[in-house]
Amino acid sequence: MTILPRTMTAIEIREPGGPDVLVPAERPVPKPGGCEILVRVSAAGVNRPDVLQRIGVYAPPPGASDIPGLEVAGTVVAVGDGAARFKVGDKVCALLPGGGYAEYCTVDATNALPLPAGLSFTEAAGIPETFFTVWTNVFDRGGLKPGETLLVHGGSSGIGTTAIQLAKAYGATVFVTAGNAEKCKACEDLGADLAIDYKTADFVEAVKQATGGRGVDVILDMVGGDYVPRNYHAAAEDGRIVQIAFLRGNKPTIDLNPLMRKRLTHTGSTLRPRPVEFKADLAASLEAKVWPLIAAGDVKVVMDSTFPLAEAAAAHARLDADHIGKVILETGL
Repeated sequence: MTILPRTMTAIEIREPGGPDVLVPAERPVPKPGGCEILVRVSAAGVNRPDVLQRIGVYAPPPGASDIPGLEVAGTVVAVGDGAARFKVGDKVCALLPGGGYAEYCTVDATNALPLPAGLSFTEAAGIPETFFTVWTNVFDRGGLKPGETLLVHGGSSGIGTTAIQLAKAYGATVFVTAGNAEKCKACEDLGADLAIDYKTADFVEAVKQATGGRGVDVILDMVGGDYVPRNYHAAAEDGRIVQIAFLRGNKPTIDLNPLMRKRLTHTGSTLRPRPVEFKADLAASLEAKVWPLIAAGDVKVVMDSTFPLAEAAAAHARLDADHIGKVILETGL
């Protein structure tokens, strides 16, 4: 029988603000109920939604932990009465609505997956938030098909590096935007067919030239703002634009004529507040369609840097600066 501690170290948001508002604190170790499992966290991913929560503009969903952190990897140390799949000692990675920046967390067992073969806890902690997000938005909502073209804004981010690899694995042509030559090269090294430095080139003209004037079939956009009308011009007829964030603002001024003339679809989603049943379906899709690609080495987690859990503030500062791939916290457990 595993003897668990009563308390754990977790990262609290002292008040809305910059990275320095993230502080280590002592919290009770949570207990799994119903269909939940308790995970001893070895590593946790750091993501843009965590930054939005830190600055006070993205509150946790009702019932979720106020501790930031949406993805973890670790070992199951206790199970609820209704959690049938996993047992104590199993190694897992999991998608959470919150609570990942801690030494222990609970999660519905259907939102956890076995640790992919050959991956460390640190690598696996970079999978759930980004892979769930890319799969539901690029393949489900965007309907990307083999032979089509995908444009990914923010190609060197965790989302971007994942989207490049999955889209290429499923037979798409991939274009990306990134902020400098180093990031563009990193995207091309991952398989991007064209990487556009958005600071020196117009991505609309670049993708039009690369497609013979046709435009792209699917656009994954986390920028918003003035990118929205430009996306409409970059899209092909019957193109699909999927909005997952709006770093440049959520109130763009746009001409809707291209939307109607090209028969475009502009959709979007947020993952965190979706019910566990929805995320369970996503988990099943990933295990069936993506886990074999990871095991074969065809898709990997692109790592930028790691930080001890207590240095979550430094990890956020890194995420706010130039980075390529995933930033991960490690607990030492």
